[in-house]
This record gives sequence, C-alpha cells and structure tokens, in this order.
Amino acid sequence: MIVVIDERELVTEGYNSLFNREGVASAGFAPREFGEWVETVAEDELKAVSAFLLGQCEEGNISAQRIRERSPAPMIALSERNSLDDTLRMFEWGVDDVVRKPVHVREILARITAIRRRAQQDAATYAQVGEMRIYFDGRDPEVDGEVLPLPRRERRILEYLAGNPTRRVTKTQIFNAIYGIFDENVEENVVESHISKLRKKLREKLGYDPIDSKRYLGYRLAGD
Repeated sequence: MIVVIDERELVTEGYNSLFNREGVASAGFAPREFGEWVETVAEDELKAVSAFLLGQCEEGNISAQRIRERSPAPMIALSERNSLDDTLRMFEWGVDDVVRKPVHVREILARITAIRRRAQQDAATYAQVGEMRIYFDGRDPEVDGEVLPLPRRERRILEYLAGNPTRRVTKTQIFNAIYGIFDENVEENVVESHISKLRKKLREKLGYDPIDSKRYLGYRLAGD
C-alpha cells in the first residue's frame, strides 16, 4: 500500500484512482491527519505500507524522522516547481527521492522499487521458488521459462507470498498489502477467492499446489 499525503483532497483521490488502475492499494491523508495516524497505527498495519508519497504539505506538519522511526518504507516527495533550492531542501528534510510533476504512477512505482533495492543490497528483482520465477516489478511470473499471465490481484498476492519466504502470512496481512487498510468497500474474504483461483492456475502449470495453508496460521509459498 502506498500512502499519499497532500493538503488537497482532489490530489489524494486522484492518486488513489491512478494507483488502483495499476492494481496497487493506496490511502490518502491530509498532513495533520497523517501525523496523528502514523503515531497511533498498529505495527502490523504499518508493515503494509510500501512507500510514502509526499505532496503539498505545510512545513512542520510532518516529521520525516518520526516516519523513519516507525517505518523503513521509501519517502518520495512530489515537486511542483522546477527549483534546485526546493529540491535540495527536500533531500535535507529526509526524503529518499524528489520527483517533479507531472509524473506517471508507473514511474513512481519504478522509483520505489529502485529505492528498496538499493536499501537491500542483496535483494533480487525476483524470487525463484521451485520452477516458478516471481518478479517484484509488476511482470507476470514464469513457470519453467514460460510466462503465466495473471490478473493484477492474483499476481500481487503471489508477489507478497514470495516476498515473505520465511514466515506464514495471514489473510488479514495479505488483504492489507493488496487492498490497503482503509478499503471498507471490499470484504476481507475476497482474499480466499483470489487465492483459490491462483491455486488452480498454478496447479495446472506445476502439477501440484505450491501454496501451503494452515488454519489460524496463514499461507506460505513452497516449492515441490
């Protein structure tokens, strides 16, 4: 989930719509609302945030240091002026990148991936699980070198499972990562439907079910 912070509701709603088209969950905040949220949100919910996108905010309303204390997710500032002084000031404030508007949301997603990759020097752009190669940059997975086209939600669930190879993840954690923690229009049980469809497709390609599930414990991706 990407958190968008801007004083203008029209801007946050616009980005929410654009990210949703790319199959990426997002949530919009006014600066003061965000300040209260980041101080009180539960740790498990905060882990669902993949990046913070900072738009127009009054100086002093947001603390980059406090964000960093609570989350390692990248912080990207959106600049509406071609000003070197403004850009340098944003970097001094603590952001990881500054992007001048207008910018396509796919470029923002690519920048987030690049920042996370630099932060984790050993991190790969894909995970190899048995015969599956699962990418983290939006590409469809491959099975024995053959592309397996997947709907966006199913692909995102597979990426999330591959990105958590050493632990089981719950239905709630998957829902938060894929739909965002503020989507009240979608029931959490939709995750089970997506996973059922994903399992069927993987089973047809692999000859076995690579998604191991245990009641009350969650899901885990495993090779044969």
